[in-house]
Amino acid sequence: MVIGVITLTFVLLRLAPGDPAERLLGPTATAAQLAVVRHSLELDRPLPAQYGHWLASAARGNFGTSIATGQPVGRMLARAWPATVRLVGISLILSYLLGVVLGAIQAHHGGTSTDTALSVASVTLLAMPGYWLGLMLVMLFTYELRWLPAFGAAGLDADFLPPGAQLVDALRHLALPLATLTLIGVGGAARFVRGAMLDVAGQPFVLVARAKGIGTRQVTRRHVLRNALVPVVTLLGLSLPALFSGAVFVEAIFAWPGVGLVLVQAVQARDYPVVMAATTVSAMLVVAGNLLAELLVAWVDPRAR
Repeated sequence: MVIGVITLTFVLLRLAPGDPAERLLGPTATAAQLAVVRHSLELDRPLPAQYGHWLASAARGNFGTSIATGQPVGRMLARAWPATVRLVGISLILSYLLGVVLGAIQAHHGGTSTDTALSVASVTLLAMPGYWLGLMLVMLFTYELRWLPAFGAAGLDADFLPPGAQLVDALRHLALPLATLTLIGVGGAARFVRGAMLDVAGQPFVLVARAKGIGTRQVTRRHVLRNALVPVVTLLGLSLPALFSGAVFVEAIFAWPGVGLVLVQAVQARDYPVVMAATTVSAMLVVAGNLLAELLVAWVDPRAR
């Protein structure tokens, strides 16, 4: 799968309109200047030769040098990684915690007005595009209420603030992108937990527990919710790629200095090495996420073992 993703990305990048040399030199560059730059970037070589050279370098852990910045691609991604982990990691934790609670409430009150209202809310959140929700939050909390900053991970004067004020400044910059990702994630997690719990609630062992006179809350907590969390653990393992690719458009909207922003800027600049490296690592994390999900299920569910 990784090889397929790499190959498809390489081909699509070359088919997409735009020339890295032209974007690097500008519209006033002459044909001779463009030819020199293309030769220095090895873009004048046959595509199979370019692909083979990049694949051999990537196999050794060398993702090349950014066309736009001239920096090593690995260093650029390593510098952007902590911001993405901080943003997406916290949002994943909050999304699943809130999603499990809301899903459990929906399943417990299945078929009632409470279930209907929460279902409408969760489906609405799930259907919202992240970039649209982010823009709406910016309009409300930044331009209308003027409560929270909209861009960056820290203020321009953050280095001159005392430690306590630096923490407050960082949390205020984190609030809007974190709220955007969390709200979207809550909807999906809640729907997943609700469906899993309703499916488990009809199993024979739950009916036996109820027949023994065990209370409804205890049955829900110890039997239904516990067994319904097995597929949720699988879903959590598959969320690992989000730690790298993140919500690309959300990071771009809020100018969050993570991998998503680097990737968007690289696509706009036709920075082939950066796009290829980000896509490759993301595909590898998808495979690792699948493996992690299988291991987590075997750890949580004795039946799988």
